[in-house]
Order: sequence, then structure tokens, then C-alpha cells
Amino acid sequence: MPLISSVWFRRSSSRVNGSTSSRLGGRLARTGAVVTAGMGLVAGLALAGGGVASAAPVTCVSPPLVNDIQVSDTASCGAQAVGAGRSQAGAMESGTAVSVSADNSYTNTYANGFGTALGASRGNGQAHAYALGGGIARAGAADGNFTVAIAGWGAGATADANGVNCMGNLSFAVNFTNGQFCLAG
Repeated sequence: MPLISSVWFRRSSSRVNGSTSSRLGGRLARTGAVVTAGMGLVAGLALAGGGVASAAPVTCVSPPLVNDIQVSDTASCGAQAVGAGRSQAGAMESGTAVSVSADNSYTNTYANGFGTALGASRGNGQAHAYALGGGIARAGAADGNFTVAIAGWGAGATADANGVNCMGNLSFAVNFTNGQFCLAG
């Protein structure tokens, strides 16, 4: 269950002592703190490493290939772009990353340490999914949405147009378009 959850699209002002005060600054500060904590989490997990398996890193990029699939020992990735979409996926240490994009959108995924990262976007959307040390992260974006999902060891994170979800410790998800986010840790 997420420890922190917020929705920006709710009314952002209230009456205090007969005057209207804006809570937007406070919400932006909280969101900034959550994003900073999430990035610190990513950096810490990246430095600590997540898995015991050792496979050479693989990187998949589309275009130039329409469907790029790479496998090195136990690490694997796949990237597919249709139309003007761009996809990038990277994996190492038994990670699996898959990115799919279409219609001028961008998707980026990365997985290591037995993690699985899945991302899909279309219609000018941007989706970013990072599974570090055995987590499962899924990000989906459509029609201009911008989503990020980060999952650490044993955790799951999902961010898409339907909402965000964080399961287990070390997970973070945000949809920057509608302001939803969660952090479990």
C-alpha cells in the first residue's frame, strides 16, 4: 500500500481566516521531495547492485531497426518503434527490458538483477520504466501523458493513464500529466 499518494487535479485553494490561500506551492514542494527521494532510491540501488548473475549489458534501440532484440547470457531486451515512435531498452545481470512505441512517442526501459521493465507509449506519450535488483516496473503513456515507474528488489510499480500503483518496499510511480504519484518504502 502506498505510503504517500496525491492527486494534483483536486481544487488547490481553500479558505483560511476569510482569505484564499494557494496550496500549489506546498504540493509542488511535496512532489519535488518525492521525486528527489525516488531519484535517490534509484541512485542508491544502482550503486549497490541488485543481482548475483553477471551478464554483459545489452541495449536495444528502435529506430534504426523496426524491432531490435538482443540477448547476452541471461540479460535480454527488445525495442520496437512504429511510425515516428522511438524506443530504447537496456538490461544486464539477468534483467529483461521491453519498450514499444508508436505515433511520435518515446519509451525507455532498463532492468538489472532479475528485474523486469515494460514500457509502451503512443500519441506523443513518454513512458519510462526502471526495474532495479529484481523489481517489476510497468509504464504506459498515451495522448501526451508522461509516466515513470521505478521498482527495487521485490517491489512492483505501475504508472499509466489509469493511475499509479506501488507494491512492496522500494517502489515509486508518477504520472506527471494528472499529478498522481505513489512511493512505498
